[in-house]
Amino acid sequence: MQTYFHNIAGDFVRVNIPQTDNDLREFMQWVRGAAGRGSVALDTETTGLDIFSATYRLRTIQFGDAHTAWVIHWERGGRFHEAALWALKVIPRFLIHNAPFDWLVLDRHAPFALEILAPKTVDTKIKATLIDPRQPMEGGIGTGLKPLSAHYVDPSAPDTQGDLTAVFRSLGLTKVTGWAGIDLDHPTYNLYAGLDVILTARLDPCLTAELDRLGVRAALVEYEHEIARMCSIMMRAGIVLDQDYVHVMSATLREEEAKYGAVAARYGVESVNSGKQVADVLLAMGETLREKTDSGAWKVDKAVLLGLADLDRDWQRIGARTPNPVADAVLRAKRAGKWCTNYADTFLNNLDANGRVHPNIQTLAARTGRMSITKPALQTLPSSDWVIRRAMLADPGHVMVSTDFAAVEMRVLAALADVRRMKQAINAGEDLHDFTARLVFGPNFTKAHRKLCKGIGFGKVYGGGAATIQRQTGAPMAEVQSALQAYDRAYPEIKRASSRWQREARGTGMVTVSATGRRLPLDRLRTYAVVNYQCQSAARDVLGTAMLNMEKAGLLDYMKLPIHDEVLASVPARAAADFAKEFERCMTMDLFGVPITSEAEIGGRSWGSLYMKDAKSKYVPSLLIEQDEWYRANPHAAYAKAA
Repeated sequence: MQTYFHNIAGDFVRVNIPQTDNDLREFMQWVRGAAGRGSVALDTETTGLDIFSATYRLRTIQFGDAHTAWVIHWERGGRFHEAALWALKVIPRFLIHNAPFDWLVLDRHAPFALEILAPKTVDTKIKATLIDPRQPMEGGIGTGLKPLSAHYVDPSAPDTQGDLTAVFRSLGLTKVTGWAGIDLDHPTYNLYAGLDVILTARLDPCLTAELDRLGVRAALVEYEHEIARMCSIMMRAGIVLDQDYVHVMSATLREEEAKYGAVAARYGVESVNSGKQVADVLLAMGETLREKTDSGAWKVDKAVLLGLADLDRDWQRIGARTPNPVADAVLRAKRAGKWCTNYADTFLNNLDANGRVHPNIQTLAARTGRMSITKPALQTLPSSDWVIRRAMLADPGHVMVSTDFAAVEMRVLAALADVRRMKQAINAGEDLHDFTARLVFGPNFTKAHRKLCKGIGFGKVYGGGAATIQRQTGAPMAEVQSALQAYDRAYPEIKRASSRWQREARGTGMVTVSATGRRLPLDRLRTYAVVNYQCQSAARDVLGTAMLNMEKAGLLDYMKLPIHDEVLASVPARAAADFAKEFERCMTMDLFGVPITSEAEIGGRSWGSLYMKDAKSKYVPSLLIEQDEWYRANPHAAYAKAA
């Protein structure tokens, strides 16, 4: 037996690394006793983060309590496999920090099914996030094991990954290659592998006490574990990638990047990524730049350039001004480069052996609880785009179904703020943006008026002020300000709710509590964001409730992604209409007297087919399948249509 000792909060803890059959028998005896005393902390060490790559390896599995850890060298095989799998089976309750990662690692490489492991897991990262979702740079503790352990357990708790990174460098390895390249018997590697489970075991009761002190409901903690489990199952399943299409898309995007980069260069912008060059050229062309960065440079970010190019957030022409050719070229060159790197290359670099990608769903990514997707960041795609989405395919014999809430942001706002006239319009089945434009501009309102009112509504939900609304809608500032005042007169409950929520937050340490009991810390200089936090958080939990409904209806195995207010699914083509109705049923509910409704669209085999103007869901699914097959057979032509 190799044994290491370490001091944590004045206690000497022990890390055991079994090397013989007798050592493993001692481990199994410890497991019997620890399982009877309470929860056992669990962790893994692997070769990296890409769980589904062909060369990925599980190296060690760690078990531990507050005083003792056991590092089982999975790589040694044989009896080490048997002992670890036996422990996974017999231990009734586990503590894991960032459980979805270890669930998927053990499911894929042990193998030990996450359906068995997840129900008996408590995720300390989920508990910490429900206490305070902020990272240190935002004024919070952070949700990583190191900062949490330093705060709750021992200020000198070791930074295991940081110390190991230094070891990697001393061995001629990098942070990326070190996890696979370090020797399995390296003392630092084994010591810190064991310390992570000891710290997790000591952290959990501290988090439980803090949740109780703050009054966070146990049901919310359980709910987040259920959402994490469901999303892990979706991640494991993955999505089929149209590799031929992606290869052509990648090459074409590079051509597009060069084409628009050359246009920008003709005006003097040699690098589209140089904010100074872009700003200098725009100013020389007579454009007015209004904002500066913290460093004092002119701000020429995407939001600024879209306005100068006369484009809205979905890259559609606004019609408010003559598009500036430099702004337009810089935007398109940067987008092509970003899409190639962040999407096409990421897709191809993260393929598994079966031609699937496994986007990483982070269930508690934002402060409000909103989910995000990484590798690649699919939630950042423009809502009108199908070029990237076209790369992702339903399973063989299936079609894609997308079910989206109807105007959920505004419905949530109406429900939470109890906006009388807005609720009446929604319950009467009226188009809310038409209804609002009529209140603000009268019965002869125009499409531009409707767009402005829609922009104001989203500004209320997402925290955008007059300048943001003006930039997004192209309306004159005087008209925006006048419409904002009329909007507030039409819906006075929104300002009253904002004032009430801000007042309540000041009395609770600048924390607003969501409708589901989620704690949402506010920044003192941005208390106006309280409406945004309340609405985003409630909308996220409306989606979470719908997801639980879907699992109860037997739909989980067909679900691919929860993305914004949409659930993407791959369903058998012949029964697509029945599945669509069931998804709609699961996404229909009541929120404080406001109906939350949804609409399902049936596409072809690709996700992108749902976004093609000539391929909407109302067409016969078989025709869409044929169209998708043509796109698959002619990927260059498919991309050309998008461009």
